[in-house]
Amino acid sequence: MSDDPISLNGLKPVPLAELRKSIAPERYQRSLVHALGSLSFDGFLYIAAVMAIFLNPHPLAKIFFGLLAGSAVAFLFIWGHDAAHGALFTSQRVARILGTLSMLPSFNMYRLWSHGHNRVHHGFTSLSTIDWIWRPCTPAEYQQKTWWQRWIYRLERSPYTCALHYLLRVWWPGMIRFQGDGKNRKAFRNDKILTLLFFVSYSIIAWWLGGFWTWIAAVVLPFVVFNYYIALFVFLHHTHPDLPFFIHKEEWSPSIGQLHCSTIVRCSRISEWLTHNILIHTPHHVDPRIPFYHLKAAYEDLRSQYGAYMQETRFSFREVRNIFRQCQLYDFESHHWIRFRELGSWQRAHEMGDPVHSLVGQLPTP
Repeated sequence: MSDDPISLNGLKPVPLAELRKSIAPERYQRSLVHALGSLSFDGFLYIAAVMAIFLNPHPLAKIFFGLLAGSAVAFLFIWGHDAAHGALFTSQRVARILGTLSMLPSFNMYRLWSHGHNRVHHGFTSLSTIDWIWRPCTPAEYQQKTWWQRWIYRLERSPYTCALHYLLRVWWPGMIRFQGDGKNRKAFRNDKILTLLFFVSYSIIAWWLGGFWTWIAAVVLPFVVFNYYIALFVFLHHTHPDLPFFIHKEEWSPSIGQLHCSTIVRCSRISEWLTHNILIHTPHHVDPRIPFYHLKAAYEDLRSQYGAYMQETRFSFREVRNIFRQCQLYDFESHHWIRFRELGSWQRAHEMGDPVHSLVGQLPTP
């Protein structure tokens, strides 16, 4: 994307259907071999790591394989994410069965997760009055929090403890506690029961085979690692110093939310392969029906016409830390990010009626 601020006025009236016309039809072609092959690899990696935990008597070795199992759990979940969008199979029943199985190791409920993700997040990306995923606090909201709430918010906004965000903002309220309406409540309850049975039986087996450390390494640690992966990925998907969030719907549009407010984060080839291209996220938001193995090509299609509106970065821990450091609090009126350490300056400028443009760089004009 250009270093110069761009106006989003030219993108705002463009319908999603128009954006999708720039994507070649072959990007939608499904490959059963590719889909099942990827699922088989992820499943094999997870089972192999779990077996290593069970068979290895050394606690440190168990922890190592627990970390590996957690990575495999994240890969399986990402695969299930594509299945939930209808990108991998024509049959919804096949997608639901395999998607449910792929999400069980992460203790996520396929239909509950799909309900919120597909309708809310994809329907209203970065419109923060509806899409609550990684919604930043305003300085005023942050100041009104208790010391405990501020501490939790700071932990969520750290590259080291961001797993808390998915656990506290998505998994617990959006799946464990969410009931649904009469139409889908039974299906959601059945998914919860299935996940609970899997968790309890898996925990009993792990403890019986190896005791406390085996249970920690096989059950608890992979869940923690999974939460870290997903929280970090989703944060990088839609958060960058150059990208806005919105609370006024008249400033927002689906094309702005899906194209401009979704990022491309390039990694090594092996990383992109293992994570099913999940960080090549913009084409997925423009049209979630594109299978993960076509996202790179779809990105090139979009970039040829809309590259000026797209945000691309290269993954590095330095870049990740920089994004977390700059994207902490947000002024939705002036569309500026504010760091925690700038809160006092922001408050003084706000009380004096001065613009806050001097505190941080101005974002592209909506």
